[in-house]
Amino acid sequence: MDQSLNNVPNLLHELNKIGIALSTEKDHTRLLELILIKAMDITNSDGGTLYICTNEKSLKFEILLNHSLEVHKGGTSGEKILLPPIQLYDEEGNTNNKMVAAYAVNSEQTVNIENAYTNEVFDFSGTRDFDKSMGYRSTSFLTVPMKNHENDIIGVLQLINTIDKSTNKIISFSSLDQQLIESLASQAAVTITNKTLIDAQKNLFDSFIELIATAIDEKSPYTAKHCRRVPVITNMIASATNAINAGPFKDFCMTDNEMYELNVAAWLHDCGKITTPENVIDKSTKLETIFDRMNLVDTRFEILKRDVVITALEDIIKATKDCDDINKELENNSSLQNKLKELDTEKKEIEKYNIGGESLVEKDLKRIKKLAERTYQNSVGDTIRLLNNEEVENLQISRGTLNKEERKIINNHVSVTIKMLESLPYPKHLRNVPEFAGCHHEKMDGTGYPNKLKGNQMSIPSRMIAIADIFEALTAGDRPYKKGMPLSQALKILGRMKLENHIDPDLFDVFMHKKIYSTYAKEHLKEDQIDEINIQDIPGYNSLS
Repeated sequence: MDQSLNNVPNLLHELNKIGIALSTEKDHTRLLELILIKAMDITNSDGGTLYICTNEKSLKFEILLNHSLEVHKGGTSGEKILLPPIQLYDEEGNTNNKMVAAYAVNSEQTVNIENAYTNEVFDFSGTRDFDKSMGYRSTSFLTVPMKNHENDIIGVLQLINTIDKSTNKIISFSSLDQQLIESLASQAAVTITNKTLIDAQKNLFDSFIELIATAIDEKSPYTAKHCRRVPVITNMIASATNAINAGPFKDFCMTDNEMYELNVAAWLHDCGKITTPENVIDKSTKLETIFDRMNLVDTRFEILKRDVVITALEDIIKATKDCDDINKELENNSSLQNKLKELDTEKKEIEKYNIGGESLVEKDLKRIKKLAERTYQNSVGDTIRLLNNEEVENLQISRGTLNKEERKIINNHVSVTIKMLESLPYPKHLRNVPEFAGCHHEKMDGTGYPNKLKGNQMSIPSRMIAIADIFEALTAGDRPYKKGMPLSQALKILGRMKLENHIDPDLFDVFMHKKIYSTYAKEHLKEDQIDEINIQDIPGYNSLS
């Protein structure tokens, strides 16, 4: 292309604009396509190919463009390029100098060919076959290696048939064309390398986040996959809220960066649990510490049963001189048998109270105290209560299996999460991660923890994680103290939490309106948990229709 020197400032200005455009493009595929399109534009080329170097020492066809043939393959076209990669070396390890693109890489030099049909240095047989099949003539070629700031060649930019704007005829690429494309190729290589490094760092960061979440889940068999499921539900809520066109969120919108930030926070929302003792996380019964102390209670009952049998035997021995029928006497001793049955019944009661599946009422608390009053004698004759004060306190836990001190330890995981996350140096687009992750146990009425924040003090994304965390916990089938709830029961509890001003009421309505619960259940809940949902039975739900 015969460029006038007067046009150089305009071309340099255009090259600068291209550089800015390349630096702002985030999508890798569009970036590669933009490089080829801009190279074709500034040289007025009819066709072009962009190759990328592979780890297998070959050049992969990434994008093919040709204006007059209306060809667009690879890139954003969605149409695969079926041509095989160009090998940089032959089977003996010698450099492939017959293919012009391979030569440009191996020699690290630009190749400017005026006419491919008269060139005898390179093998253009494939090009000629293509031309014959398409009724085309590939004449002038400009093949430029793309070398980055580390002096590595990452690909090749090849342009075909530059057109003279005044005559509309194919001409050879000028030296100015070559300089401009070499400059563009260098810029492009640096941009691609930087983008690749950024993507690699993001992939490493994402993998590290998943590694931490997996470690937390693996720490306890009872919270397996919780850290993986909460992001799933959170993303569903966020996507639904973005898409809703009615109600309070009709104008709500989260960008891709904000969605990513929320996803990171959801993955890390429980990272503080990495410091929580296993015996607290895994506490499956109220009496459990390092082991379930119900075993000790069982032993005490056996002692009590032994004692009543001994007492009965002593009475029998005193009443008869013949001991042959002692066993028969024991079986027929209604007083003894009633006492043994009473002890078995009391043991079963304690076993029931030891499970944290149901809430206790005042009658239950009194009964536990009454059971604790039974006594037995140890080996040295001391009178011992069946249950000590700490065991009574644990059995009287109203809900779940954790006592007040253990609940404090568990609750502290949120404070630890916030402390851990706030210590990290975040880029601008992730600066809200600590706040999003640290509010998942706060409540709209200010009764949550750790900071007793109220609704207007929490961001909408943080409220999304809170709902996701509760819903996952209600429906999880791997908790130590309960089975996974039926879907309808979990939704009723969420609805009551809305009415009690514990969760965001508008997000709950989106959750119900978009049937997020149903989509999640099909993928993550057991079949016997998925029951029929009658919307009219769900308290607090206001339809957005």
